[in-house]
Amino acid sequence: MDDFQTWLTNRDRAEKTVAGYLADLGHFSRWFEQTNGEPLIPKALTPTDIREYRGWMQARKSQPSTINRHLAAIRAYSAWAIETGQTASDPTRGIRQAEAQKLAPKWLDRKQQRDLVQAAEAALNTAKTDPAKRIAQRDVTIIKTLLHTGLRVGELCTLQIDDLELSPKKGKIIVRQGKGEKRREVPVNAEAREAISKWLELRGRDAGLLFSSQRGDGITGSGIHRRLAELGRIANAEVHAHTLRHTFAKNLIDAGVGLERVAALLGHSNLNTTRIYTTPGERDLEAAVERLAG
Repeated sequence: MDDFQTWLTNRDRAEKTVAGYLADLGHFSRWFEQTNGEPLIPKALTPTDIREYRGWMQARKSQPSTINRHLAAIRAYSAWAIETGQTASDPTRGIRQAEAQKLAPKWLDRKQQRDLVQAAEAALNTAKTDPAKRIAQRDVTIIKTLLHTGLRVGELCTLQIDDLELSPKKGKIIVRQGKGEKRREVPVNAEAREAISKWLELRGRDAGLLFSSQRGDGITGSGIHRRLAELGRIANAEVHAHTLRHTFAKNLIDAGVGLERVAALLGHSNLNTTRIYTTPGERDLEAAVERLAG
C-alpha cells in the first residue's frame, strides 16, 4: 500500500483522491482475503475476482457510483502493478462499469431558487444585532454568488478580495486554482455584483479572504453546507453548495447557452462532463408524465 500510495502521489493525484483510492482498495483487499483465503497481491488478482467483487457489491445494493469508484481504485492498482513489473497483464481489461439510468444532477427550479433567496433575505431583515446582520448578509451573498457564478464550494472558500474585479457595469471573479489547479475567469452579473458590494460594505475592502466565519477565520465547506441546509429547510428544498452549481449550469442550458461556454464557466476540461446538464432530470421526467394527465 505504501508503494502504491507513493506511485499515486508522484502522478500529482490530489490528496483527497489518493486517500479515496487507498480506502476503496483496502475494502477490496479485505474482501479478496476473506473470499480467497490469501492476501491481495498483484499477481494473484484475476478478472474473475473483480467481476465477483462487482457482483457482491451489487447484491449488497451499493450505488453504481460507489461500485465504479471502487473499480477505479482497482484499475489504478493494476496500472501500478504493471508499471512496476509485478504483473504482466491487466486484470481490469474488459471489466464493465456498473450502469444506472443517467439523470441530470439535482438542481433547484425557479420557485425554489426564489424561496431560498427570500429565506436568506428574511433572516437579514429580521436580524437585530450587528453580528447577526453581518452573518445574514454574508449568507445572502454566498447564495447569490453560487447561483450566478457556479463556483465550486472549495473555490468560494479560498476566494480572496484580490480575486475580485468589480465595477458598476461589469465584474469578474478570478479562480486562480480551480480543480486540477486550472485558472479561469467567471463574469459576475448585476445581481451577484450588488450582493457582493453590500457584503463588502460590512466586511471592508482590506485584503484577505472574501468570506469568513463568525469567529473571523476562513469559512469552511462544511460551514457553508450547514448554512445552506438550514436555509433550504426554511425554503422547503434540499440545498447544498453543489446544488447551486448544478442550478447555475441548468439555468444556462435552459437559456440556450452552448455547451462550450457552459464548460468554460464551470471549469470543465471535457464537454462530456458538461453534457450531463442536458440530460433530463427527475423533475423534467415528472413534468413529461404529468402532461398525460387529463
